[in-house]
Amino acid sequence: MTIPDCLGAPASTRPPSWTLPKGAWDTHFHVLGPQSRFLYAPNRKYTPPDAPLDACMRMHDVLGIERGFVVHANTHGFDNSVDLDAVAQSAGRYLAVVRLDASATPAACKALHQAGARGVRFAFNPQHGGELDLKVFDHVMRCIDGLGWFVELHFAGSALPHLRPWIANIPAPVVIDHFGRIDPGLGMDQAPVRALLDLAAHRHIWIKLTGADRISRLGPPYADVQPIAQRLVEVAADRLLWGSDWPHTGYFDPQRMPHAGGLLDALCTFVPQADLRDRILVDNPLRLIGAT
Repeated sequence: MTIPDCLGAPASTRPPSWTLPKGAWDTHFHVLGPQSRFLYAPNRKYTPPDAPLDACMRMHDVLGIERGFVVHANTHGFDNSVDLDAVAQSAGRYLAVVRLDASATPAACKALHQAGARGVRFAFNPQHGGELDLKVFDHVMRCIDGLGWFVELHFAGSALPHLRPWIANIPAPVVIDHFGRIDPGLGMDQAPVRALLDLAAHRHIWIKLTGADRISRLGPPYADVQPIAQRLVEVAADRLLWGSDWPHTGYFDPQRMPHAGGLLDALCTFVPQADLRDRILVDNPLRLIGAT
C-alpha cells in the first residue's frame, strides 16, 4: 500500500498579534526526524516532511514560547528516541510525552523519567491510526506507577460518551487532546460536548485547547470552536492547556494549513481575559508536572 506524503509546516512562522507572558508553554508539538537518524514507522498513515528540533526551536522563539512538551507522534511508532533527543538538546526547555506498548517495564519507565518524560500518550483516533488496547493500557499504568506522570488521550470525538466513565476513573492525571476532537458543527447540546464538560469538572482531568484547526468547519479564526472553548474556561480554567500542534501533520490541502501565530490569536479570542490566558500558558503546565 502506498503511504501518501502530507504537507509540512509553513516555511516561516508568523508571530501572534499579542505578546505572550514570560514562561509560556507549548504543551503539544512534535519533532519529526530527520529520517536519516530517526526512522518513521512502516505502518504510518502518511509521511510528513522532516520537522527537526532546530526548526521547532526557531518557531518557538518567534512565538515567544519558553517551555514545552514534545509529544510523541504515531509517525515514529513506539520509538521515543526522537523525543528524548529533543529533550536532551533543549537545555531544560522541553519535556517529553512518550508512547509505550506491552514491552514497557517499570525500570524502562523510570529511565524515561530520568531522561525527561512526564507523560504517556495513547493515540487511538482512527483518522491518524492506532487503537486502544485496555490490556496494554493497564500494563503501562502499572509500569508508570509512582512516577507522577499524566496520561494523554487522543480519540475520535464521537467516542467520548462511551469513553467518559472509563476516563473519569483513570487513577492518574488525564490530558485530553484537541478539545476532545468534538465536531462543533453539531452544536453545544450534542452528547460529546456534554461528556467533555462532565469530564472537565473532574479535578484530575485536563484538556488541551489545541487542534482548533482540525475540528473547525469554518477555518480561522475558528469561530465555531469558540463556544466550546468558553464553556471549558467556565468549568476548568485551572486545567486547560495550549499547544501549537506543530508541524500540523496530516494536512494535504495547503488552504487548511494553520499558522502557529494564528492559533495563538485564536486563543486570545477564545480567552480574552489576560489573567486566564496567563494561567493556561504558564501556571497550568507547571501545576500539571507538579512544579508549583
